[in-house]
Amino acid sequence: MTVSMRVMSAGDGYKYLLRTVAAGDGDRSLSTPLTRYYLEAGTPPGQWLGSGVAALGKGQLAVGDQVSEAQLQLLMGMGRDPVTGDPLGHAFPAYKSVTERIEARIAGLDPDMSPGAKGEAVAQIEAEETERGMRRAVAGFDFTFSVPKSASALWAVADAGTQALIGEAHHAAVAEVVAFMEREVATTRTGATAGDGAVAQVDVTGLVATAFDHFDSRAGDPHLHTHVVISNKVQTVLDGKWRSLDGRPMHAAVVALSELHEAVFADHMTRTFGVEWEARDMGRDRNPAWAISSVPEELVAEFSTRARHIDTETDRLIADFASKHGRRPSPATIMKLRAQATLSTRPEKEVHSLADLTHQWRTRAIGVLGQDATGWARAVTNNDRALLLRADDVPLEAVAELGQSVVEVVGEKRSTWRRWNLMAEASRQTMGWRFATMQDREAVEGMIADAAESVSLRLTPPDFATSPVTFRRVDGTSVFRPKHSTVFSSELLLAAEDRLLDRSRTLTAPTVPVATVERITAHPMPRTGCSGRTKLTR
Repeated sequence: MTVSMRVMSAGDGYKYLLRTVAAGDGDRSLSTPLTRYYLEAGTPPGQWLGSGVAALGKGQLAVGDQVSEAQLQLLMGMGRDPVTGDPLGHAFPAYKSVTERIEARIAGLDPDMSPGAKGEAVAQIEAEETERGMRRAVAGFDFTFSVPKSASALWAVADAGTQALIGEAHHAAVAEVVAFMEREVATTRTGATAGDGAVAQVDVTGLVATAFDHFDSRAGDPHLHTHVVISNKVQTVLDGKWRSLDGRPMHAAVVALSELHEAVFADHMTRTFGVEWEARDMGRDRNPAWAISSVPEELVAEFSTRARHIDTETDRLIADFASKHGRRPSPATIMKLRAQATLSTRPEKEVHSLADLTHQWRTRAIGVLGQDATGWARAVTNNDRALLLRADDVPLEAVAELGQSVVEVVGEKRSTWRRWNLMAEASRQTMGWRFATMQDREAVEGMIADAAESVSLRLTPPDFATSPVTFRRVDGTSVFRPKHSTVFSSELLLAAEDRLLDRSRTLTAPTVPVATVERITAHPMPRTGCSGRTKLTR
Protein backbone atom coordinates (compact mmCIF):
# COMPACT_ATOMS: atom_id res chain seq x y z
CA MET A 1 0.00 0.00 0.00
CA THR A 2 1.21 3.51 -0.78
CA VAL A 3 -1.17 5.15 1.71
CA SER A 4 -1.53 4.28 5.38
CA MET A 5 -3.42 6.02 8.16
CA ARG A 6 -3.13 6.40 11.92
CA VAL A 7 -5.35 8.32 14.30
CA MET A 8 -3.77 11.23 16.16
CA SER A 9 -4.83 11.99 19.73
CA ALA A 10 -5.68 15.42 21.06
CA GLY A 11 -3.85 17.03 23.95
CA ASP A 12 -0.19 16.06 23.71
CA GLY A 13 -0.72 14.07 20.49
CA TYR A 14 0.78 16.94 18.51
CA LYS A 15 4.14 16.39 20.26
CA TYR A 16 4.54 13.19 18.27
CA LEU A 17 4.07 15.23 15.13
CA LEU A 18 6.70 17.77 16.13
CA ARG A 19 9.30 15.26 17.26
CA THR A 20 8.95 12.71 14.50
CA VAL A 21 7.74 14.76 11.56
CA ALA A 22 8.16 18.52 11.80
CA ALA A 23 11.46 18.35 13.66
CA GLY A 24 13.00 15.94 11.16
CA ASP A 25 12.48 12.70 13.08
CA GLY A 26 15.47 13.54 15.23
CA ASP A 27 16.28 14.28 18.83
CA ARG A 28 16.47 18.02 18.34
CA SER A 29 15.05 20.81 20.43
CA LEU A 30 11.46 21.60 19.51
CA SER A 31 12.35 25.28 19.49
CA THR A 32 14.74 24.83 16.57
CA PRO A 33 13.49 26.97 13.67
CA LEU A 34 12.05 24.85 10.89
CA THR A 35 13.86 25.67 7.67
CA ARG A 36 14.25 23.85 4.39
CA TYR A 37 17.63 22.20 4.37
CA TYR A 38 19.76 20.15 2.06
CA LEU A 39 23.13 20.25 3.79
CA GLU A 40 21.74 20.30 7.35
CA ALA A 41 20.31 17.23 9.07
CA GLY A 42 16.55 16.89 9.07
CA THR A 43 13.57 17.24 6.76
CA PRO A 44 11.87 20.33 5.31
CA PRO A 45 9.22 22.25 7.25
CA GLY A 46 5.57 21.41 6.88
CA GLN A 47 3.20 23.26 4.59
CA TRP A 48 -0.52 23.95 4.78
CA LEU A 49 -2.71 21.86 2.48
CA GLY A 50 -6.44 21.59 1.77
CA SER A 51 -9.15 24.00 0.69
CA GLY A 52 -10.35 24.37 4.29
CA VAL A 53 -7.22 26.39 5.10
CA ALA A 54 -8.81 29.50 3.56
CA ALA A 55 -11.29 29.69 6.46
CA LEU A 56 -8.52 29.96 9.07
CA GLY A 57 -6.76 33.01 10.48
CA LYS A 58 -9.18 35.50 8.92
CA GLY A 59 -7.65 34.80 5.53
CA GLN A 60 -4.05 35.10 6.69
CA LEU A 61 -3.19 31.48 5.81
CA ALA A 62 -2.88 30.01 2.32
CA VAL A 63 -2.09 26.60 0.88
CA GLY A 64 1.69 26.24 0.67
CA ASP A 65 2.47 28.50 3.63
CA GLN A 66 4.95 27.16 6.15
CA VAL A 67 3.60 25.58 9.35
CA SER A 68 4.96 26.85 12.64
CA GLU A 69 5.15 24.89 15.89
CA ALA A 70 2.81 27.34 17.61
CA GLN A 71 0.21 26.93 14.85
CA LEU A 72 0.45 23.16 15.06
CA GLN A 73 0.01 23.22 18.83
CA LEU A 74 -3.10 25.40 18.59
CA LEU A 75 -4.74 23.31 15.86
CA MET A 76 -3.77 19.74 16.75
CA GLY A 77 -3.24 20.18 20.47
CA MET A 78 -6.19 22.40 21.36
CA GLY A 79 -8.56 22.38 18.39
CA ARG A 80 -8.21 26.14 17.89
CA ASP A 81 -7.59 28.45 14.96
CA PRO A 82 -3.81 28.28 14.35
CA VAL A 83 -3.58 32.07 13.86
CA THR A 84 -6.20 33.72 16.06
CA GLY A 85 -6.48 31.03 18.72
CA ASP A 86 -10.29 31.13 18.51
CA PRO A 87 -12.08 27.84 19.27
CA LEU A 88 -13.07 25.83 16.20
CA GLY A 89 -16.41 24.57 17.47
CA HIS A 90 -16.50 22.62 20.71
CA ALA A 91 -13.28 21.91 22.57
CA PHE A 92 -11.81 18.42 22.39
CA PRO A 93 -13.61 16.25 24.97
CA ALA A 94 -11.65 15.29 28.07
CA TYR A 95 -12.09 11.65 29.10
CA LYS A 96 -11.53 10.15 32.53
CA SER A 97 -8.41 8.09 33.11
CA VAL A 98 -8.58 4.36 33.84
CA THR A 99 -7.97 5.03 37.54
CA GLU A 100 -10.73 7.65 37.68
CA ARG A 101 -13.21 5.31 36.01
CA ILE A 102 -12.34 2.50 38.42
CA GLU A 103 -12.73 4.76 41.44
CA ALA A 104 -16.09 6.07 40.19
CA ARG A 105 -17.50 2.58 39.65
CA ILE A 106 -16.23 1.31 43.00
CA ALA A 107 -17.82 4.30 44.74
CA GLY A 108 -21.14 3.31 43.19
CA LEU A 109 -21.14 -0.24 44.60
CA ASP A 110 -23.75 -1.23 47.17
CA PRO A 111 -22.27 -0.37 50.61
CA ASP A 112 -24.08 -3.37 52.15
CA MET A 113 -22.12 -5.88 50.03
CA SER A 114 -20.16 -8.51 51.94
CA PRO A 115 -16.35 -8.16 51.89
CA GLY A 116 -16.03 -11.21 49.66
CA ALA A 117 -18.63 -10.04 47.15
CA LYS A 118 -17.16 -6.55 47.11
CA GLY A 119 -13.67 -7.94 46.48
CA GLU A 120 -14.95 -9.90 43.49
CA ALA A 121 -16.81 -6.86 42.14
CA VAL A 122 -13.74 -4.64 42.51
CA ALA A 123 -11.55 -7.19 40.73
CA GLN A 124 -14.03 -7.41 37.86
CA ILE A 125 -14.25 -3.61 37.59
CA GLU A 126 -10.47 -3.26 37.49
CA ALA A 127 -10.17 -5.96 34.82
CA GLU A 128 -12.89 -4.40 32.64
CA GLU A 129 -11.59 -0.84 32.84
CA THR A 130 -7.98 -1.88 32.30
CA GLU A 131 -8.99 -3.76 29.17
CA ARG A 132 -10.86 -0.69 27.87
CA GLY A 133 -7.73 1.40 28.31
CA MET A 134 -7.38 5.15 28.12
CA ARG A 135 -9.74 6.89 25.74
CA ARG A 136 -8.45 10.00 24.01
CA ALA A 137 -10.14 12.56 21.83
CA VAL A 138 -9.23 12.45 18.14
CA ALA A 139 -7.29 15.49 16.95
CA GLY A 140 -6.77 14.32 13.39
CA PHE A 141 -5.65 11.62 10.98
CA ASP A 142 -2.07 11.09 9.82
CA PHE A 143 -2.18 9.83 6.22
CA THR A 144 1.26 8.75 4.97
CA PHE A 145 1.63 8.92 1.18
CA SER A 146 4.61 6.91 -0.10
CA VAL A 147 5.87 6.55 -3.67
CA PRO A 148 6.54 3.02 -4.97
CA LYS A 149 9.98 1.68 -4.05
CA SER A 150 11.22 1.72 -7.64
CA ALA A 151 10.40 5.43 -7.89
CA SER A 152 12.17 6.11 -4.57
CA ALA A 153 15.24 4.29 -5.89
CA LEU A 154 15.21 6.35 -9.09
CA TRP A 155 14.75 9.59 -7.14
CA ALA A 156 17.56 8.68 -4.75
CA VAL A 157 20.30 8.50 -7.38
CA ALA A 158 19.05 11.04 -9.94
CA ASP A 159 20.51 14.50 -10.45
CA ALA A 160 18.99 17.47 -8.63
CA GLY A 161 16.75 18.50 -11.52
CA THR A 162 15.28 15.03 -11.93
CA GLN A 163 14.86 14.72 -8.17
CA ALA A 164 12.86 17.94 -8.19
CA LEU A 165 10.61 16.73 -11.02
CA ILE A 166 9.94 13.42 -9.23
CA GLY A 167 9.17 15.40 -6.10
CA GLU A 168 6.73 17.56 -8.06
CA ALA A 169 5.00 14.43 -9.41
CA HIS A 170 4.70 13.11 -5.84
CA HIS A 171 3.33 16.38 -4.46
CA ALA A 172 0.86 16.73 -7.33
CA ALA A 173 -0.47 13.20 -6.75
CA VAL A 174 -0.85 13.87 -3.01
CA ALA A 175 -2.70 17.15 -3.63
CA GLU A 176 -5.06 15.51 -6.14
CA VAL A 177 -5.91 12.63 -3.82
CA VAL A 178 -6.52 15.05 -0.93
CA ALA A 179 -8.85 17.02 -3.21
CA PHE A 180 -10.62 13.73 -4.04
CA MET A 181 -10.99 13.09 -0.30
CA GLU A 182 -12.61 16.49 0.11
CA ARG A 183 -15.20 15.61 -2.54
CA GLU A 184 -15.88 11.96 -1.77
CA VAL A 185 -14.70 11.07 1.74
CA ALA A 186 -14.76 14.04 4.10
CA THR A 187 -18.09 14.54 5.90
CA THR A 188 -19.35 15.51 9.33
CA ARG A 189 -22.46 14.63 11.29
CA THR A 190 -25.12 16.91 12.68
CA GLY A 191 -28.49 16.58 14.35
CA ALA A 192 -30.61 17.59 17.30
CA THR A 193 -28.15 16.12 19.80
CA ALA A 194 -24.58 14.92 19.73
CA GLY A 195 -23.54 11.28 19.44
CA ASP A 196 -26.31 9.01 18.21
CA GLY A 197 -28.56 12.03 17.73
CA ALA A 198 -26.30 13.35 14.94
CA VAL A 199 -28.13 11.42 12.26
CA ALA A 200 -27.42 13.64 9.24
CA GLN A 201 -24.11 13.17 7.40
CA VAL A 202 -23.39 16.45 5.63
CA ASP A 203 -20.64 17.80 3.38
CA VAL A 204 -17.82 20.05 4.55
CA THR A 205 -16.21 23.10 2.94
CA GLY A 206 -12.82 21.37 2.75
CA LEU A 207 -10.04 19.76 4.75
CA VAL A 208 -7.47 21.52 6.91
CA ALA A 209 -4.21 19.62 6.60
CA THR A 210 -0.45 19.98 6.98
CA ALA A 211 2.06 18.11 4.83
CA PHE A 212 5.58 17.09 5.91
CA ASP A 213 8.07 15.50 3.50
CA HIS A 214 10.44 12.71 4.54
CA PHE A 215 13.30 11.23 2.54
CA ASP A 216 14.42 7.94 4.10
CA SER A 217 13.29 4.88 6.01
CA ARG A 218 14.38 3.98 9.52
CA ALA A 219 16.95 1.70 7.95
CA GLY A 220 18.48 4.59 5.98
CA ASP A 221 17.12 3.49 2.60
CA PRO A 222 15.51 5.96 0.16
CA HIS A 223 11.83 6.24 1.00
CA LEU A 224 10.22 9.39 -0.37
CA HIS A 225 6.97 9.94 1.52
CA THR A 226 4.77 12.69 2.90
CA HIS A 227 2.82 12.80 6.14
CA VAL A 228 -0.49 14.54 5.49
CA VAL A 229 -1.97 15.33 8.89
CA ILE A 230 -5.67 16.13 8.50
CA SER A 231 -7.30 18.10 11.30
CA ASN A 232 -10.43 16.65 12.84
CA LYS A 233 -11.95 20.14 12.70
CA VAL A 234 -14.05 20.87 9.60
CA GLN A 235 -16.55 23.55 8.63
CA THR A 236 -20.02 22.36 7.66
CA VAL A 237 -21.56 23.38 4.35
CA LEU A 238 -25.05 23.23 5.85
CA ASP A 239 -24.66 26.02 8.44
CA GLY A 240 -20.99 27.07 8.46
CA LYS A 241 -20.37 25.69 11.96
CA TRP A 242 -17.15 23.93 12.91
CA ARG A 243 -17.63 20.27 13.76
CA SER A 244 -15.62 17.03 13.80
CA LEU A 245 -14.92 14.80 10.82
CA ASP A 246 -16.97 11.63 10.58
CA GLY A 247 -14.25 9.06 11.17
CA ARG A 248 -16.09 6.11 9.63
CA PRO A 249 -15.51 7.00 5.94
CA MET A 250 -11.93 8.04 6.74
CA HIS A 251 -11.19 4.48 7.85
CA ALA A 252 -13.32 2.80 5.17
CA ALA A 253 -11.65 4.58 2.25
CA VAL A 254 -7.97 3.97 3.10
CA VAL A 255 -7.42 1.01 0.73
CA ALA A 256 -9.23 2.71 -2.14
CA LEU A 257 -7.24 5.91 -1.57
CA SER A 258 -4.01 3.92 -1.59
CA GLU A 259 -4.82 2.25 -4.91
CA LEU A 260 -5.90 5.57 -6.40
CA HIS A 261 -2.77 7.39 -5.22
CA GLU A 262 -0.44 4.76 -6.66
CA ALA A 263 -2.17 5.01 -10.05
CA VAL A 264 -2.26 8.82 -10.04
CA PHE A 265 1.44 9.05 -9.15
CA ALA A 266 2.27 6.57 -11.94
CA ASP A 267 0.31 8.79 -14.35
CA HIS A 268 2.34 11.83 -13.34
CA MET A 269 5.65 9.97 -13.72
CA THR A 270 4.70 8.76 -17.19
CA ARG A 271 3.57 12.23 -18.28
CA THR A 272 6.85 13.74 -17.10
CA PHE A 273 9.39 11.07 -18.04
CA GLY A 274 7.60 8.65 -20.37
CA VAL A 275 8.42 5.68 -18.08
CA GLU A 276 6.49 2.43 -18.28
CA TRP A 277 5.18 0.37 -15.37
CA GLU A 278 4.88 -3.36 -14.70
CA ALA A 279 3.46 -5.61 -11.98
CA ARG A 280 6.07 -7.69 -10.13
CA ASP A 281 5.36 -10.81 -8.09
CA MET A 282 6.20 -10.30 -4.41
CA GLY A 283 5.80 -13.92 -3.35
CA ARG A 284 3.31 -15.76 -1.22
CA ASP A 285 0.95 -13.74 1.01
CA ARG A 286 1.90 -10.51 -0.80
CA ASN A 287 0.07 -8.61 -3.52
CA PRO A 288 1.99 -7.84 -6.73
CA ALA A 289 3.87 -4.54 -6.64
CA TRP A 290 3.84 -2.05 -9.51
CA ALA A 291 7.29 -0.80 -10.46
CA ILE A 292 8.95 1.31 -13.13
CA SER A 293 9.93 -1.24 -15.79
CA SER A 294 13.43 0.13 -16.34
CA VAL A 295 14.36 0.06 -12.62
CA PRO A 296 15.84 -3.40 -11.96
CA GLU A 297 14.52 -5.41 -9.04
CA GLU A 298 18.11 -5.79 -7.80
CA LEU A 299 18.28 -2.05 -7.13
CA VAL A 300 14.89 -2.13 -5.43
CA ALA A 301 16.09 -5.01 -3.24
CA GLU A 302 19.28 -3.13 -2.36
CA PHE A 303 17.17 -0.28 -1.01
CA SER A 304 14.66 -2.52 0.83
CA THR A 305 16.56 -3.28 4.04
CA ARG A 306 13.61 -2.44 6.24
CA ALA A 307 11.28 -4.65 4.20
CA ARG A 308 13.70 -7.59 4.47
CA HIS A 309 13.80 -7.27 8.25
CA ILE A 310 10.00 -7.18 8.41
CA ASP A 311 9.69 -10.16 6.01
CA THR A 312 12.11 -12.25 8.05
CA GLU A 313 10.27 -11.53 11.31
CA THR A 314 6.89 -12.10 9.65
CA ASP A 315 8.02 -15.51 8.37
CA ARG A 316 9.13 -16.40 11.89
CA LEU A 317 5.78 -15.37 13.36
CA ILE A 318 3.91 -17.35 10.68
CA ALA A 319 6.02 -20.43 11.46
CA ASP A 320 5.34 -20.04 15.20
CA PHE A 321 1.61 -19.70 14.52
CA ALA A 322 1.59 -22.83 12.33
CA SER A 323 3.53 -24.79 14.94
CA LYS A 324 1.16 -23.75 17.71
CA HIS A 325 -2.15 -24.14 15.85
CA GLY A 326 -1.30 -26.87 13.37
CA ARG A 327 -2.32 -24.78 10.38
CA ARG A 328 -1.17 -21.79 8.40
CA PRO A 329 -2.69 -18.44 9.50
CA SER A 330 -5.41 -16.82 7.40
CA PRO A 331 -4.58 -13.80 5.20
CA ALA A 332 -6.19 -11.47 7.78
CA THR A 333 -4.05 -12.98 10.55
CA ILE A 334 -0.93 -12.69 8.40
CA MET A 335 -1.62 -8.97 8.00
CA LYS A 336 -1.77 -8.62 11.79
CA LEU A 337 1.43 -10.63 12.20
CA ARG A 338 3.15 -8.39 9.64
CA ALA A 339 2.01 -5.31 11.55
CA GLN A 340 3.43 -6.88 14.72
CA ALA A 341 6.70 -7.59 12.92
CA THR A 342 6.85 -4.00 11.68
CA LEU A 343 6.67 -2.65 15.22
CA SER A 344 9.01 -5.19 16.80
CA THR A 345 11.78 -4.59 14.23
CA ARG A 346 11.46 -0.81 14.21
CA PRO A 347 14.85 0.83 14.85
CA GLU A 348 15.48 4.33 16.14
CA LYS A 349 15.49 6.94 13.39
CA GLU A 350 18.83 8.54 12.62
CA VAL A 351 18.89 12.05 11.18
CA HIS A 352 21.09 12.86 8.17
CA SER A 353 21.17 15.60 5.59
CA LEU A 354 19.74 14.85 2.16
CA ALA A 355 23.19 15.57 0.72
CA ASP A 356 24.75 12.81 2.83
CA LEU A 357 21.92 10.40 2.09
CA THR A 358 22.12 11.01 -1.66
CA HIS A 359 25.88 10.39 -1.65
CA GLN A 360 25.41 7.09 0.21
CA TRP A 361 22.59 5.96 -2.07
CA ARG A 362 24.50 6.69 -5.27
CA THR A 363 27.52 4.77 -3.97
CA ARG A 364 25.37 1.76 -3.11
CA ALA A 365 23.58 1.92 -6.48
CA ILE A 366 26.85 1.89 -8.43
CA GLY A 367 27.64 -1.49 -6.88
CA VAL A 368 24.34 -2.90 -8.15
CA LEU A 369 24.14 -1.18 -11.53
CA GLY A 370 27.82 -1.44 -12.45
CA GLN A 371 27.78 2.09 -13.83
CA ASP A 372 27.38 5.70 -12.76
CA ALA A 373 24.01 5.83 -10.99
CA THR A 374 23.17 9.42 -11.91
CA GLY A 375 23.88 8.79 -15.59
CA TRP A 376 21.74 5.65 -15.47
CA ALA A 377 18.86 7.63 -13.93
CA ARG A 378 19.19 10.27 -16.67
CA ALA A 379 18.85 7.56 -19.33
CA VAL A 380 15.84 5.99 -17.59
CA THR A 381 13.97 9.30 -17.49
CA ASN A 382 14.78 10.30 -21.09
CA ASN A 383 11.93 8.78 -23.12
CA ASP A 384 9.55 9.77 -25.87
CA ARG A 385 6.20 11.23 -24.92
CA ALA A 386 3.91 8.42 -23.80
CA LEU A 387 0.46 7.70 -25.17
CA LEU A 388 -2.06 8.91 -22.59
CA LEU A 389 -5.75 8.07 -22.34
CA ARG A 390 -8.69 10.40 -22.02
CA ALA A 391 -11.92 9.26 -20.40
CA ASP A 392 -13.75 9.08 -23.74
CA ASP A 393 -11.00 6.85 -25.16
CA VAL A 394 -12.28 3.93 -23.07
CA PRO A 395 -15.19 2.13 -24.80
CA LEU A 396 -18.34 1.60 -22.77
CA GLU A 397 -18.11 -2.12 -23.57
CA ALA A 398 -14.73 -2.24 -21.84
CA VAL A 399 -16.18 -0.39 -18.84
CA ALA A 400 -18.99 -2.93 -18.55
CA GLU A 401 -16.58 -5.87 -18.82
CA LEU A 402 -14.32 -4.40 -16.16
CA GLY A 403 -17.34 -3.78 -13.91
CA GLN A 404 -18.20 -7.48 -14.13
CA SER A 405 -14.57 -8.44 -13.50
CA VAL A 406 -14.40 -6.14 -10.47
CA VAL A 407 -17.44 -7.84 -8.90
CA GLU A 408 -16.00 -11.30 -9.55
CA VAL A 409 -12.68 -10.45 -7.89
CA VAL A 410 -14.26 -8.67 -4.93
CA GLY A 411 -16.73 -11.55 -4.50
CA GLU A 412 -13.84 -14.00 -4.13
CA LYS A 413 -12.57 -12.07 -1.09
CA ARG A 414 -15.76 -11.03 0.71
CA SER A 415 -19.44 -11.90 0.93
CA THR A 416 -20.64 -8.28 0.93
CA TRP A 417 -19.09 -5.07 -0.31
CA ARG A 418 -19.52 -1.32 -0.54
CA ARG A 419 -18.54 1.37 -3.01
CA TRP A 420 -15.02 1.73 -1.60
CA ASN A 421 -14.30 -1.96 -2.17
CA LEU A 422 -15.34 -1.59 -5.81
CA MET A 423 -13.33 1.61 -6.25
CA ALA A 424 -10.19 -0.04 -4.87
CA GLU A 425 -10.50 -2.98 -7.28
CA ALA A 426 -11.29 -0.64 -10.18
CA SER A 427 -8.03 1.19 -9.47
CA ARG A 428 -6.12 -2.11 -9.38
CA GLN A 429 -7.55 -3.28 -12.69
CA THR A 430 -6.77 0.02 -14.44
CA MET A 431 -3.32 0.49 -12.88
CA GLY A 432 -1.71 -0.52 -16.16
CA TRP A 433 -3.44 2.34 -17.98
CA ARG A 434 -1.92 5.81 -18.07
CA PHE A 435 -4.29 8.77 -18.12
CA ALA A 436 -3.78 12.34 -19.25
CA THR A 437 -5.31 13.87 -16.11
CA MET A 438 -6.61 12.95 -12.69
CA GLN A 439 -10.10 13.89 -13.89
CA ASP A 440 -9.91 11.30 -16.69
CA ARG A 441 -8.81 8.55 -14.31
CA GLU A 442 -11.43 9.45 -11.73
CA ALA A 443 -14.17 9.47 -14.38
CA VAL A 444 -13.23 6.04 -15.77
CA GLU A 445 -12.83 4.41 -12.37
CA GLY A 446 -16.15 5.92 -11.29
CA MET A 447 -17.88 4.47 -14.37
CA ILE A 448 -16.35 1.05 -13.69
CA ALA A 449 -17.56 1.19 -10.08
CA ASP A 450 -21.02 2.19 -11.34
CA ALA A 451 -21.00 -0.77 -13.72
CA ALA A 452 -19.93 -3.05 -10.87
CA GLU A 453 -22.79 -1.78 -8.70
CA SER A 454 -25.26 -2.40 -11.53
CA VAL A 455 -24.34 -6.11 -11.71
CA SER A 456 -24.23 -6.48 -7.93
CA LEU A 457 -27.21 -7.39 -5.79
CA ARG A 458 -28.23 -4.48 -3.58
CA LEU A 459 -28.93 -5.56 0.01
CA THR A 460 -29.56 -2.12 1.51
CA PRO A 461 -33.21 -1.17 0.99
CA PRO A 462 -33.91 2.05 -0.92
CA ASP A 463 -35.23 5.19 0.76
CA PHE A 464 -38.97 4.92 1.37
CA ALA A 465 -39.43 8.70 1.47
CA THR A 466 -37.92 11.61 -0.40
CA SER A 467 -35.94 14.06 1.72
CA PRO A 468 -36.61 17.79 1.31
CA VAL A 469 -34.12 19.71 -0.82
CA THR A 470 -32.53 21.16 2.33
CA PHE A 471 -31.54 17.66 3.41
CA ARG A 472 -30.18 16.45 0.09
CA ARG A 473 -26.59 16.58 -1.13
CA VAL A 474 -25.52 18.04 -4.45
CA ASP A 475 -25.82 14.59 -6.06
CA GLY A 476 -29.41 14.27 -4.80
CA THR A 477 -28.77 11.68 -2.07
CA SER A 478 -30.21 12.12 1.39
CA VAL A 479 -27.99 13.37 4.21
CA PHE A 480 -29.70 10.84 6.46
CA ARG A 481 -27.96 8.00 4.64
CA PRO A 482 -24.12 7.96 4.84
CA LYS A 483 -22.30 8.34 1.53
CA HIS A 484 -21.24 5.14 -0.19
CA SER A 485 -22.84 3.04 2.58
CA THR A 486 -25.01 0.81 0.37
CA VAL A 487 -24.19 -2.87 0.92
CA PHE A 488 -24.00 -5.19 -2.09
CA SER A 489 -23.59 -8.89 -2.70
CA SER A 490 -24.23 -11.16 -5.69
CA GLU A 491 -26.75 -13.81 -6.67
CA LEU A 492 -23.88 -16.28 -6.99
CA LEU A 493 -22.85 -15.80 -3.36
CA LEU A 494 -26.42 -15.92 -2.09
CA ALA A 495 -27.01 -19.15 -4.03
CA ALA A 496 -23.89 -20.66 -2.42
CA GLU A 497 -25.15 -19.54 0.99
CA ASP A 498 -28.52 -21.16 0.31
CA ARG A 499 -26.81 -24.46 -0.54
CA LEU A 500 -24.87 -24.37 2.72
CA LEU A 501 -28.01 -23.59 4.71
CA ASP A 502 -29.90 -26.41 3.02
CA ARG A 503 -27.15 -28.87 3.87
CA SER A 504 -27.03 -27.64 7.46
CA ARG A 505 -30.74 -28.44 7.80
CA THR A 506 -30.40 -31.91 6.23
CA LEU A 507 -30.74 -34.45 9.03
CA THR A 508 -30.45 -37.60 6.90
CA ALA A 509 -27.19 -39.53 6.91
CA PRO A 510 -25.98 -43.14 6.61
CA THR A 511 -27.51 -45.14 9.50
CA VAL A 512 -26.61 -48.31 11.36
CA PRO A 513 -29.33 -50.65 12.69
CA VAL A 514 -29.71 -50.72 16.45
CA ALA A 515 -29.10 -54.48 16.52
CA THR A 516 -25.68 -53.97 14.92
CA VAL A 517 -24.76 -51.32 17.46
CA GLU A 518 -25.80 -53.58 20.36
CA ARG A 519 -23.87 -56.55 18.96
CA ILE A 520 -20.64 -54.57 18.61
CA THR A 521 -20.88 -52.79 21.95
CA ALA A 522 -21.49 -56.11 23.69
CA HIS A 523 -17.88 -57.21 22.92
CA PRO A 524 -15.10 -56.33 25.42
CA MET A 525 -12.88 -53.33 24.63
CA PRO A 526 -9.74 -54.09 22.57
CA ARG A 527 -6.62 -54.84 24.61
CA THR A 528 -3.44 -52.75 24.18
CA GLY A 529 -0.15 -54.60 24.07
CA CYS A 530 3.18 -53.55 25.54
CA SER A 531 4.24 -52.08 22.21
CA GLY A 532 1.34 -49.66 22.39
CA ARG A 533 -0.41 -51.25 19.38
CA THR A 534 -4.06 -52.26 19.71
CA LYS A 535 -4.73 -56.03 19.50
CA LEU A 536 -8.09 -56.76 17.98
CA THR A 537 -10.19 -59.54 19.47
CA ARG A 538 -12.38 -61.75 17.36
